[in-house]
Amino acid sequence: MGTGGAAGTAAPAAHRPRRAPRPRADALRNRERIVSAAREMFVQFGPDVPFDEIARRAGVGNATLYRHFPDRPSLTHEVVVSVLSRTCDQVERAMAEEADSFAAVRRFVHGAADERTGALCPMIAGSFDEDHPELLEERERLEAAVEDLIARAQSAGRMRTDVGVGDLMIAISQLTRPLPGSSCLSNDVFVHRHLELFLDGLEAPARSELPGRAATLEDLRGHRVTDP
Repeated sequence: MGTGGAAGTAAPAAHRPRRAPRPRADALRNRERIVSAAREMFVQFGPDVPFDEIARRAGVGNATLYRHFPDRPSLTHEVVVSVLSRTCDQVERAMAEEADSFAAVRRFVHGAADERTGALCPMIAGSFDEDHPELLEERERLEAAVEDLIARAQSAGRMRTDVGVGDLMIAISQLTRPLPGSSCLSNDVFVHRHLELFLDGLEAPARSELPGRAATLEDLRGHRVTDP
């Protein structure tokens, strides 16, 4: 009787929920190669680069690319999320591995420049869902990490206190954005040089008084419309 009762409580195999199959390792590698190739080609040629060119750069067939990303917005979304995630990882590594708080700021700024965020931002604006939960999560994670990075450097007296997170992010975006009529890659040789000049101006003690107010994250999102 007891054995029969226990068996009666088990769900029939046909009604048990099936687990989603885990992606194979080669499928994950292909996806990573596609996203990396798309990021590089968006920077070089713009967001309308043909899919077959991206597939060729990634070393996969067109069918493989379309299996992972059936349309351009889905691929663009994945590139943006990847760049945000990689940039955030750089902030966290810099804070964990650099003993000097301003050295961590310096390391992050140069690392973020290598992601070419300034070149990507104007090209991909409006081509995907900017309010997608995954995108918002990565953006908030990055913003919180950069705020912590700056707060540490300022609290230690290593970074001037009249600048904000927005100032840092605007500078990275502007200094990594190609000049009109020029190739993105032709400016790479100058980017880190000019970022170093900018970073010298961030160190404390300050050598000048900045006009206006510090730029905030709200400014970057367009939420703040009035001057203080």
